[in-house]
Amino acid sequence: MRFNDKVVLITGAAGGIGKATARAFAEEGALLALVDLQQSALDVAVGDLNLAEGTYVTIAADVSKEDQVQQYVEKTLGKFGKIDVFFNNAGIEGAYAMITDQTADNFAKVLDVNVKGVFYGLKHVIKVMKQQRSGAIVNTASVAGLVGSPGMAPYIASKHAVIGLTRTAALECAEWGIRVNAVCPAPINTRMMRAIEEGAAPGRGQEMQKQYEAAVPMKRYGEPHEVAQLVLFLASEQASYITGAAVPIDGGMTSV
Repeated sequence: MRFNDKVVLITGAAGGIGKATARAFAEEGALLALVDLQQSALDVAVGDLNLAEGTYVTIAADVSKEDQVQQYVEKTLGKFGKIDVFFNNAGIEGAYAMITDQTADNFAKVLDVNVKGVFYGLKHVIKVMKQQRSGAIVNTASVAGLVGSPGMAPYIASKHAVIGLTRTAALECAEWGIRVNAVCPAPINTRMMRAIEEGAAPGRGQEMQKQYEAAVPMKRYGEPHEVAQLVLFLASEQASYITGAAVPIDGGMTSV
């Protein structure tokens, strides 16, 4: 029970990785503040997780809006009084298109959620953790933050930015006892990958899935619970000397 009575704030909590990580933290005794865009999605997630009354709070918020980020931080503090762990996870994939066909609107939308959302979360949670002089933050980047990929320029750019924010925040926070790291998943078996597969080859999503899986040395997608275990490790005292790291969890993709 590494996280018994620890307060864990998770954005994108109703999605595949977010929900799996919430489940893993709950199993280790954590109190959860769950954030996502739609309250209805959070209600479904809470039902799936079978959380005990009083051990969680749900907060509907758009992470690309700074005032709503500030509100989810304040609501977490109002419920639990502290934030021990922040899983800064919310993100979107955007539309699949080559750079010459990408729209300004799609580029802006992806960066608003994936970069501004991460930045605003860091800004307002770090203020709380500095007062506590403790805390662990895990940002969700991607192998897309380490390599390129055709058709995904906005997403690639955004995840490279997340790694830059992670390293900068780690340096700014070290003296306060706050650690900041990032996880870099390869394709994970979630809704997002279904959308990417279909975007790459409309009507041939299953064919694209086979091609993407073949590009992974382990010849499969990762599962959300596998990412969750890495997040828990980085958030735990077992990782007490790790900060500023961007850790691949990719079946060997970035080793090629």
